[in-house]
Amino acid sequence: MAVATVVFGVLLFGGMREEASAADRETGWESPVIQTELRGLSKASLLFQDTAHRPLVALSPQRPMIPASTTKLVTAYLALRHWGASHRFKTDFKVVKRASDGAVILWVKGYGDPFLVSEALQRIARTLAESLKSQGVARIDAVYLDASYFSPGLVLPGLSATLNPYDAVPSALAANFNTLFLTTRQGQVVSAEAQTPLTPTAAKLGKQTDLTQGRFNLGQDARVGQRYFAELLSAFLRREGIGVARSVAWHGLAEADSPGLAEVVFYRHYNTLNLAGMVRPMMRYSTNFIANQLILMLAAEQLGPPATAEKVAELMNDSLKRAFGWTDFYLEEGAGLSRANRLSAQQLVALLEAFRPWKDLLPEVETDVWAKTGTLLGVSALAGYIENDQLKSDQAWLPFALLINQPVPLDFRNRVALALKQGVLGAQLSESRLSQRPESYESAN
Repeated sequence: MAVATVVFGVLLFGGMREEASAADRETGWESPVIQTELRGLSKASLLFQDTAHRPLVALSPQRPMIPASTTKLVTAYLALRHWGASHRFKTDFKVVKRASDGAVILWVKGYGDPFLVSEALQRIARTLAESLKSQGVARIDAVYLDASYFSPGLVLPGLSATLNPYDAVPSALAANFNTLFLTTRQGQVVSAEAQTPLTPTAAKLGKQTDLTQGRFNLGQDARVGQRYFAELLSAFLRREGIGVARSVAWHGLAEADSPGLAEVVFYRHYNTLNLAGMVRPMMRYSTNFIANQLILMLAAEQLGPPATAEKVAELMNDSLKRAFGWTDFYLEEGAGLSRANRLSAQQLVALLEAFRPWKDLLPEVETDVWAKTGTLLGVSALAGYIENDQLKSDQAWLPFALLINQPVPLDFRNRVALALKQGVLGAQLSESRLSQRPESYESAN
């Protein structure tokens, strides 16, 4: 077994080591958390870097490890670099009238927008209803869905067949993160959200599900979620005075240009939430669905639709090789659920250096510690920045990455981060000051 080395002060990769000074021994570098507990682990990797990109603390920093949800840092970086923080995702709506029988058909083409929540669908319905009424249209006879931007039957590595929200399947068209929040009232299934009406699909699933467990996903069949999207949009249209038949089918939007079909309304919706506004909750709540949607949209845009699991792996690995010159790593999905993913602490710190323009999108898991957590069974990770408020510049944010691939207490990663902070700031910190923020102690991934 290789011997892991912790170095205090400046570490030169290749062997030269400086001894800890007396000042070091009085700060977090000599904390029992690092000296005893962390060094006693056989499967741990840590790198903490100063403003000159010199290692302050290093423990097997080049060792490939399972990164769990710190993978979302990669997904966010690739998305923000490609689209920019202000980018807004689109969804297309087209209403046509069939000459043969006068039927009015609403076509919807999705491109993976992860934030088509009830409030957004309500705004969309209002806009569509106003346009339809101006054209003298008061009823829609069928809803056609085009979800072809993602491959049908898409399965990403690491997702499990549970009803937990973090296992929600990705889809080019999805409402409310492909999840439901229902309850019962006087023996009847009802929506637990005032803004979300109950639809036939939701009612059916509610009768089959233990609702005491809270929010749950719509299952493994993406078309169930797509039908739910159509039902929810239809419910909001009815509220706006547009009658909608319950007929839902799947047809490509290109068919809407067929002979015998006349366009009545075309509306391209851009989400009011920009990419930065989507990445921030993804980081705070470790939302797998958002991460999966982002990386699939990126794969479809850069490698051509439909998005597939193979294109995701190709995109992530080729992009990182080109951007950083990495070789000893592997990523096959963007949420961090796969145990085949491999990154080192050194690679994550390099990524964090490039992520500086968007560092404010990370949650503050402890005072002055802004980071992304990662949790799988037997995996605990934390990567981000320690803010040295004695320096008033971008360089006051010192990057670190901690990867542990063996069981440890859930709060251990935060105690390591506080020890690193103590080493930099010389603060008198104690373990009793550990944060109680929920984003610090995610239950899964």
